[in-house]
Amino acid sequence: MKMFSILWPTFVHCSVRMGSIEPQMRMKGRDLQRFRKARERLPQRSGHALVKPVRNRLVLPLLLGASLCFGIVPLGHAQESAMFNLTALDPPVGLNAREPSLATLKDGRIVLSWTEEIGTDTAVKMAVLDDDQWSPARTIHQSASMFVNWADFPSVVALTNGTLAAHWLELNGTDDYQYDVNIAFSPDEGLNWTAPIIPHDDRSKREHGFVSLIPDHRGGLTALWLDGRAYNNQATDDSFENAMQVRARRISPDGLMGSESLLDPRACTCCQTSAVRNEAGDIIAVYRDRTAEEIRDISVVRLTKDGWTRPNSIHFDGWEISGCPVNGPAVDALGANAVVVWFTGAKGEAKVRIAFSKDGGGSFGKPLPLDLGSPAGRVDVLLMPDGTALALWLEYANNGEAIVMCRVSPASGCTSPQALHINRGRESVGFPRMTRSAAGVLVAWTGTAAGDLAGTTVLGVEVAIRPVAR
Repeated sequence: MKMFSILWPTFVHCSVRMGSIEPQMRMKGRDLQRFRKARERLPQRSGHALVKPVRNRLVLPLLLGASLCFGIVPLGHAQESAMFNLTALDPPVGLNAREPSLATLKDGRIVLSWTEEIGTDTAVKMAVLDDDQWSPARTIHQSASMFVNWADFPSVVALTNGTLAAHWLELNGTDDYQYDVNIAFSPDEGLNWTAPIIPHDDRSKREHGFVSLIPDHRGGLTALWLDGRAYNNQATDDSFENAMQVRARRISPDGLMGSESLLDPRACTCCQTSAVRNEAGDIIAVYRDRTAEEIRDISVVRLTKDGWTRPNSIHFDGWEISGCPVNGPAVDALGANAVVVWFTGAKGEAKVRIAFSKDGGGSFGKPLPLDLGSPAGRVDVLLMPDGTALALWLEYANNGEAIVMCRVSPASGCTSPQALHINRGRESVGFPRMTRSAAGVLVAWTGTAAGDLAGTTVLGVEVAIRPVAR
């Protein structure tokens, strides 16, 4: 691994039209076809793009409202007072690796998972990082019928008994958006995997995805997902009932499944879910909700000793949008504290916000601003032992994307944002993910492979966290 220092960013605001943002996304295959169809349905305005989709099933990785950009100017090596130092990672990925996910094992080692194209197949792979040494890549699953999506990708989590659990999406029909969630288990750190199980009772040829896997103290897990059993994406009727649902169920260590729970009958169609278990054993799950009036703000549901709570809004942003922005929230918890970070385009202004909870996710304080003027969202967050949080999000830079991290205090907010990576390659960084490591945190994202004809790869850094001065 290679050590280097990050750049201190200087932010210069400027205008960007839709045409200069769109090439950064570089979607392929079904994703690209879907985006093109969605774009054809957008009303166009002169000047800046104010995107108001006319259908409710759009994959649009674009900002709403007036777009801004910032330039990141290198100011030499970070001084000793810099919050973060970085170590570049070199994971054992193959050509066209993308969509990474991260998890921390009980002993502090790190599991990296990703997808990889192998001929006409797609494989879900993983490797374990021990100190600075990677294990060989191990194949979790490979098939020609896997559903591959830049925003809805596989993950691996570590259960308390040492077992690994992985999920991916498998097509169950001939249409693009007919697929099931598959979950498999490995008792030997990815060398062997059980036959997959499907957590949802529904076997209709509809969409089931955007999964969160939440380990429990009994060696099992709870799976939470968006469920399309009541959603017809071809319907002209946009009634309240025609919507994606949030559902969950517990799976025991031997693969036996409990009863399904309907958590919310109407949620945003294609934004990621995020969930965590707190010290009390409660699950805190967040997702982008959807009202009959097309308000798509962030809601939270919790699993307590009394069962699942009713959905509750984290904060009323009032984002009215008739299409899915493909931009889910992220949550984390430590002790009795919790934190949520999210993107919103309310009132035509793109914003990234963060809110803290002192009562295990039962309530959240007033949100604090994070963004630097041109956010793309695609957030992640980790709560630190001192009560601060590490927030991660994207900002559109001059002809590129910046992965920005900030240590956020509930009292003072984000005071020293720093850019971990500036992407000006052919491929978008997608949705960067992070997890705790011995030195601080690991961050991974999709990158552009070297060479003019190369495809994608997985890039990453370990971020060493300096203690906060008191």
